[in-house]
Amino acid sequence: MILEHAILPVRPGRESDFEAAMHRARPLIAAQPGFVSLSVQRSLETPNEYLLLVEWDSLEAHTQGFRTSPEYARWRELLHEFYDPFPRVEHFVEISSGTPALP
Repeated sequence: MILEHAILPVRPGRESDFEAAMHRARPLIAAQPGFVSLSVQRSLETPNEYLLLVEWDSLEAHTQGFRTSPEYARWRELLHEFYDPFPRVEHFVEISSGTPALP
């Protein structure tokens, strides 16, 4: 499992428009082979910044699948106008999970 992470810096004053666009864009990514889940969260301290977390089956599902698809072109049309500066995307692999054992 791969976790895609990005901080999305949305142009101040465009937050509502961005959230509406993200709602429209969500089905584009959710329909992709290898897609597992998507979470978008808004910062309390910096209200024009959002945390994007996407789980993929593999790195290739994102980089060679979604990013080369017609759906990604539409994703860009819907969302990329909101970012300033453009976000840096990173991919993570889990090394530990679970909750602490109860006594």
